[in-house]
Amino acid sequence: MELSAMMGKQVAELQQTLSMNLLKSQMATQTAQAITMMDSLPKSPPAPHPYKGAGIDLKG
Repeated sequence: MELSAMMGKQVAELQQTLSMNLLKSQMATQTAQAITMMDSLPKSPPAPHPYKGAGIDLKG
């Protein structure tokens, strides 16, 4: 195998490795930003249950 072919293969592998590392880093950053954004949302009381606590019809 020629030296240039071996070097080309190594460069391609290095580019792929670098690309995957950058992707992992971006995903981690975006995940951290999403968690921070969700934590900063105002806390609201839970919504009332649609029928719990409502009157019950006992006519039968």
